[in-house]
Amino acid sequence: MALSDLLYPDNPKRKKELIQLHQELLDCMSTNFHATNVLVGVLNEHLGCTITPIEMRESSTVKENCEIIIQVMSEIQHQVQKIDSDMKEKLEPVLYQKLYDIKEPELEKIAIAQRVFSIIFGEATSTAAMVAIKLLGSNHLTLSVSKLISVLAQIGASVLGGVSITIIGLGLEMVLHAILGAMERSQLLTAVRSYEKHLAEFKAASEKYQHAIHEVTSLVRQQVQ
Repeated sequence: MALSDLLYPDNPKRKKELIQLHQELLDCMSTNFHATNVLVGVLNEHLGCTITPIEMRESSTVKENCEIIIQVMSEIQHQVQKIDSDMKEKLEPVLYQKLYDIKEPELEKIAIAQRVFSIIFGEATSTAAMVAIKLLGSNHLTLSVSKLISVLAQIGASVLGGVSITIIGLGLEMVLHAILGAMERSQLLTAVRSYEKHLAEFKAASEKYQHAIHEVTSLVRQQVQ
């Protein structure tokens, strides 16, 4: 038993908590990679986007993987903004306002969007128009993307950021060394609490993000059937 464990008898428990929290963080991150790729697939297939799908890099750090997700989510935001700009440019002001009028029937909004896409692409499906309307009118998706980007940036900048995502399975001491570095073992509790705080925020933001994506993709599946 290490001297620090004798001095701080809760350390073995904290070590296990730290490793478990790190694994939970990686599992949540992996789910977000998958959900993001689902949305990317919809944008590429139905709206003519060319966003490259992403994958977790096992040889990289938590921060580097956070940056991968942030980059593609920022690209998704850019594409949604571009759709909005196209609508505003090619529609009369009255029709453009209808797209954001919560009292306007969704079928009418889809018909308006389809008219614009027909101009842009030469032809357009109702599915493409429906996806566009859902993206433009979904404050849920817009807010969840922004929130998740913020949380990912915080995680990347924290003590967790420099940890490789492959440390699980390398042994307890290797995990602790990678996470804590030169920190005193007496700071384990502080590290655990930091992990818990970031993980709680990450899970909450991820759930909203994934739910928003599910709303869009489920509508696409219904439309295609």
